Amino acid sequence: MVNELCLDILGTSFTITTDESETYLEKIMTQYRAAVQNTQKISGIKEPLNIAILTGFLLCDEINKIKQHLQEQKDASDQSLSEVSWEDQEIEERTLRLIAKLEHALNLFGDNKNE
Repeated sequence: MVNELCLDILGTSFTITTDESETYLEKIMTQYRAAVQNTQKISGIKEPLNIAILTGFLLCDEINKIKQHLQEQKDASDQSLSEVSWEDQEIEERTLRLIAKLEHALNLFGDNKNE
């Protein structure tokens, strides 16, 4: 399904064509307008092109910070799994050593009982 979105922001109007739903496009436009208003508010810039450029830069910064945060969470999760795996391996090795010692002790005592 092809949809068109008419962009009218910062004194510039144009239309884009996309496969995205109309609801999604409206959501994106609302977010972009809010980002532009925030940029104008925090920067005091009046030139539309400069506002648009700075808004794009700030949005890229936000995206990269989110990606970095998600990567850090993934890395921490992977580290936790690695630690659990190492702990499981250590427990298994100790258990096998204990079983070997028990079998050895049972064999010793079993041999003494038969004598």
